[in-house]
Amino acid sequence: MLTVLAHAAGIKVMSDSPLEPALTKVVDLYRQQTHNQVSLVFDPSPAVKKRIDDGEAVDVVIVQPDFAEDLTKSGKASAGDRPIIAHVGVGLGNRKDSPAYDISTVEKFRTTLLGADLLVFNSVKSGQAFASILDQLGIAETLKPKIVRTTPNGIFEPVLKGSGNEMVAGTIPLIATTPGIKLLGPLPGDLQSTLTYTAVVMANTSQRDTAEGFIKFLMSPGAKETFAANGAR
Repeated sequence: MLTVLAHAAGIKVMSDSPLEPALTKVVDLYRQQTHNQVSLVFDPSPAVKKRIDDGEAVDVVIVQPDFAEDLTKSGKASAGDRPIIAHVGVGLGNRKDSPAYDISTVEKFRTTLLGADLLVFNSVKSGQAFASILDQLGIAETLKPKIVRTTPNGIFEPVLKGSGNEMVAGTIPLIATTPGIKLLGPLPGDLQSTLTYTAVVMANTSQRDTAEGFIKFLMSPGAKETFAANGAR
């Protein structure tokens, strides 16, 4: 054990928030198998990019592909392969003491939304996709007075503080693991949109071998199984 610890390495990984429930479990598995240490930081992809642009040091970043591309073009991230490590879907949720609505079909989903007293979703990519769905369903104007747009980390508070038929739309892993919130289900059929996440090694890392090994681990069967079990496929 002393020999293993003497050679253990440590890296800092910054990831988009929706991956937190799944990536935390995957990193636990990584620590067990390698004895390397990982410091995890979670923030929405735009905030991750800003923190790095502002000079925050990190070894690996896991974000949506367009943000990874921007980081590579600016020289902050290393050029080369950027493997896709996970996909996260969008779902609808409400408080655990609220009714368990069936949203398994487009029509049932539409009816459920129209019955909401409040509908909360974020102001970044997944929220933009959800806003487009409301347009597609022809209910955006009807629901407009009931809609609250907020930060990705702030979508649950208005629902938890409510006392009526408040609902939240967001990434499935976060809805499924937020205390007091239950997942009604994924968006049905062709309405579903997924967020894709890719991992990149940062150009100025002093732990390149460990960082590259960590990304390879994210692609391993054990990691993939753990991702899938926690809502990221």
